Amino acid sequence: METVAAIALATLGAGTPLVFAALGELVAEKSGVLNLGVEGMMVMGAVSGFVVAAESGNLWLGVLAALLAGAAMAGLFALLTLTFQANQVAAGLALTIFGIGASAYIGLDYTSVALTGIQPLLLSLDPLMYLSFGMFGAVSWFLYRTRYGLVLRGVGEAPASAHAIGYSVTRIRYLAVLFGGAMAGLGGAYLALVYTPLWVEAMSAGRGWISLALVVFATWRPLRVMLGAYLFGGITIIQFHAQALGVDLPSQLLSMLPYLATIVVLVLISRDIKTIRLNAPASLGMSYHPAA
Repeated sequence: METVAAIALATLGAGTPLVFAALGELVAEKSGVLNLGVEGMMVMGAVSGFVVAAESGNLWLGVLAALLAGAAMAGLFALLTLTFQANQVAAGLALTIFGIGASAYIGLDYTSVALTGIQPLLLSLDPLMYLSFGMFGAVSWFLYRTRYGLVLRGVGEAPASAHAIGYSVTRIRYLAVLFGGAMAGLGGAYLALVYTPLWVEAMSAGRGWISLALVVFATWRPLRVMLGAYLFGGITIIQFHAQALGVDLPSQLLSMLPYLATIVVLVLISRDIKTIRLNAPASLGMSYHPAA
């Protein structure tokens, strides 16, 4: 039972950064914006949070810095795609490349620094893990129980119609993208200040891409996003416990499991085109420039 409890707790920890990043991307995509720069925003959040926490000695200032760094990266993406109408796919990929390179440079002098990390609270769960539960509830309530959530989803489905009845499509999408960036930065903060806690170059290790896949895996539904995040978190943890449990497999193969699972799930989901078309925002990835 102690082993099961340890695995369950580790699964929650491994899934928490995915919960933050995927919920943020979900909100952005619900507005019709596809931001492939989640990986770059996460790693910039991680390095910004770690550097600020290391220099100030205050972990919560590090969390705030990670939020702002993620939002700043998202703001750059929004400027390119929503104001200057750049291609969303190309801009997102560029954001990821920029984030990985910039974070490596910023964190160059901090690779040998270790922090105490944010300490756990009730039931050995840390405060940011509790915050992820709260964010799931808040996002679900906002999207499906508030007028503003209805407007956001309306913008994602039919931006021209939303504009025609007086809503600013660009402003709403800006806010959604900034929220997504802040959440990705928070996911990065969790990696650097709780999960590790230390700075390692490219420490997001593909979690941004898994978060993007989770949104599709969940067919754009918050509950499925959260469950999917813990499923992938569990797969990540299995690789650390498999050999201890007597599973005779190469460590390299076990390390591939989360990414292999992502590919398999996406292939299976992609076969159900009807479900994807029914749940995906109709204007996802499409630029919209309101007529004067």
